[in-house]
Amino acid sequence: MVTPFPARLHVLLARDAKTGVVLRRGPSKSVCTIGWDRQDDTFTVGQWLHGRIYERRCDLSPDGKYMIYFAMNGKWDSAAKGAWTAISLAPYLKAVLLWPKGDCWNGGGLFTGRRRYWLNGGDCHDPPIGMCRALKPDPTFPWHESYGGECLGVYYIRLQRDGWKLRVSQEPGHQVRFQKPLGDRWTLRKLAHAQMISPPGKGCYFDGHQLVDRDTGTVHEHPTWEWAERDGDRIVWAEEGRLFACPLAELAELVPRLLFDFNDMAFEPLQAPYGA
Repeated sequence: MVTPFPARLHVLLARDAKTGVVLRRGPSKSVCTIGWDRQDDTFTVGQWLHGRIYERRCDLSPDGKYMIYFAMNGKWDSAAKGAWTAISLAPYLKAVLLWPKGDCWNGGGLFTGRRRYWLNGGDCHDPPIGMCRALKPDPTFPWHESYGGECLGVYYIRLQRDGWKLRVSQEPGHQVRFQKPLGDRWTLRKLAHAQMISPPGKGCYFDGHQLVDRDTGTVHEHPTWEWAERDGDRIVWAEEGRLFACPLAELAELVPRLLFDFNDMAFEPLQAPYGA
């Protein structure tokens, strides 16, 4: 009997609000968006998609109201052309703006302000379907760095915008190291991998993590943390389909508090609570 892989998780945090969206993938052709109220750590299921959301090309507006994402369901004869970039009301997937794409090059984007967005490979999309007067495009690339037009070209910019410092690029496994301070003693490192041959259950892009005790120089390895971030006075991370938290003051002991287990979720045909 084959043991199924745990759900794969990636999380988007709003910069100016205590909200977030969890992107839950599994099985491989199903993905779900879940809203996260970080005030009381409650979770609300948004919508499911039979297809793929490219989580490293997604973003939340600073106030957490809107989400931009790139998705593919392979229905190439549909109005969305089988792959598309969309902006929705988080945590739902129903688009208020949708750009048909037709392939998986480029796509997705980033918010440059509460209501301004940059579209990755904007000229590669068809004209948008829908209208949202509150949202305005940022037509020029608003950063100096460039990492290509695919996942890393959005993801690495998002990390640096949100306070991660790119420190070391290493050739083996095409690993790139980012880091962020956790108070006066600890540093969180993110080891971003991009490789063709990946461990079982991982795609070509995946992350591992380390906690560094700056007082002692000790490096604590956490290769099974697929996502991790500072959230105020605590650290939060995703591991084996579950979301955990630990106060920064207790990092030496690192006793995890389980926030939610996403493994037992199953596809539901849910509707967004708003119109087109």
